Amino acid sequence: MSAPQSDIEKRKQISVRGIAQVENVTNVKKTFNRHLHYTLVKDRNVSTPRDYYFALAHTVKDHLTSRWIRTQQYYYERDPKRVYYLSLEYYMGRSLQNTMINLGIQGACDEAMYQLGLDIEELEELEEDAGLGNGGLGRLAACFLDSMATLGLAAYGYGIRYEYGIFAQKIVNGEQQEEPDDWLRFGNPWEKARPEYMLPVNFYGRVEDTPTGKKWVDTQVVFALPYDNPIPGYGNNVVNTLRLWSAKSPVEFNLKFFNDGDYIQAVIDRNIAENISRVLYPNDNFFEGKELRLKQEYFMVAATLQDIIRRYKSSRFGSREVVRTGFDSFPDKVAIQLNDTHPSMAVPELMRILVDVEGLDWDKAWELTKRTCAYTNHTVLPEALERWPCSMLENILPRHMQIIYHINYLFMQDVSKRYPGDMDKMRRMSLIEESGEKRVNMAHLCIVGSHAVNGVAAIHSQILKDSVFRDFYEMDPEKFQNKTNGITPRRWLLLCNPALSDIICEKIGESWVVHLEELQQLKQFAEDAGFQRAVQKAKQENKMRLAELLTKEYNVEINPSSIFDIQVKRIHEYKRQLLNCLHIITMYNRIKKNPNAHFVPRTVMIGGKVRINRIIFPAKLREFL
Repeated sequence: MSAPQSDIEKRKQISVRGIAQVENVTNVKKTFNRHLHYTLVKDRNVSTPRDYYFALAHTVKDHLTSRWIRTQQYYYERDPKRVYYLSLEYYMGRSLQNTMINLGIQGACDEAMYQLGLDIEELEELEEDAGLGNGGLGRLAACFLDSMATLGLAAYGYGIRYEYGIFAQKIVNGEQQEEPDDWLRFGNPWEKARPEYMLPVNFYGRVEDTPTGKKWVDTQVVFALPYDNPIPGYGNNVVNTLRLWSAKSPVEFNLKFFNDGDYIQAVIDRNIAENISRVLYPNDNFFEGKELRLKQEYFMVAATLQDIIRRYKSSRFGSREVVRTGFDSFPDKVAIQLNDTHPSMAVPELMRILVDVEGLDWDKAWELTKRTCAYTNHTVLPEALERWPCSMLENILPRHMQIIYHINYLFMQDVSKRYPGDMDKMRRMSLIEESGEKRVNMAHLCIVGSHAVNGVAAIHSQILKDSVFRDFYEMDPEKFQNKTNGITPRRWLLLCNPALSDIICEKIGESWVVHLEELQQLKQFAEDAGFQRAVQKAKQENKMRLAELLTKEYNVEINPSSIFDIQVKRIHEYKRQLLNCLHIITMYNRIKKNPNAHFVPRTVMIGGKVRINRIIFPAKLREFL
């Protein structure tokens, strides 16, 4: 054990830290001014607050870059198993403050902006919200990326770089009006385009039988241009990558249009191809069988799997292993997590690549695919479960429809052997639904093509086993597990509630930020009057800030000493805002019935966006509201 430090030694350490802080502030100011001049080509005479935000964002990103490069170098040297998280949605939110906190430079940046006469909070408010998701599904994906980086896992997120994210909401005459979320109109300082990794994605065409197997020919090509976004871990120098794909038309114009003099049509056709990444569908709990949506799903999957296989082959391990044993070790180095059924085409696409392109036999390719893929189910709502018409798949992805048919044929043989003569079970478990228009049940495809299936809460996972996927659970119970949704404490406590975070740190230190179970240490202070007062003060100050915001933005004055009863979710039947409204009516009737009884003042706030297919409130309830 080391000897206790003298007061002089302690003062020396504080002095050293102070010098380091001054140096950090000086460096931040210097870098900030460099970006203002050389990146934005502005000076203080003509700069706008948004220019200052971009200069600060680029300054913070500079602190990320070397860590980002070193992290990828480390992964290449060590060649760990890599996790690939495939999601059509990522609700990332704003990056500036979260990045500063994870890098531990928030204090230096705050002081530097203060010395430059700028308010860092005002600059943070100018950042566009990266709303590339609708709600829980997209936010879970974002939290997973943060957690995996903080845990130091070699993880990659893959999705689509939508030009327009979740719609902006305006309330006019008591009704919601949707406006496009043009979040990229001023640019995105965090992303880095990677045109050198642009990849072709094929649609339509037909399938030919050749001496070497099936060949997908006469396709229409759209290119996938990747944009990389840094995902910093908390305090560990790890920076992982979120790669988002943007659709680009093939470089060549259709010469026929030029020859016919129809230049305009040639340009229009380019724009049609690029519509694939134009807009986020505004629901994560409602299936719309639109052709554009199917193209989005396959576009993301096809580009991502090409990228995964390229990285596997070029890794230190893969380059040797592919030559020696083919793809035998692919599942040992690659894990693909399907975030709901939106990336479900990864199953037939991986089979197509392994069988048609890499030349593996079907059984070997199927074994590798199942060992590589895992599936997260997010909802049991019938209207949310994807069922694509076979006719649409046959038209847009003809080879994949053949592969799905063959997967189903072999699976039905397995079911028949396990449950002889049970035609009803075979009908229920089939990937192809025959009643009415023939459709592919994408959840069934994910379950059959994965080695693990999970729900996102204990009760949810139990419902999957008991009802929704009961037949599959009975056949393969070892596949089914639970992973309860979590959220990152970095964003949702440390960043969102700094006053409470400071109080917690004073009592139990800072390690709870990455080890949330340590918050249990706060139980010992439950009866501590001083601790109670501190928490109450922080809470009351937060409530007063919210009350001031409501007055400023909506001209509504509320009592900050009242109970704040808040529900913020997408407006949807299963979120149960109607039950909340009925509870409000009940409390109001109780007051009317006995106005002299003791009631604690309560302010009820309900917030959220309505999906485009709106809820129709019952007439009497609408009158009350």
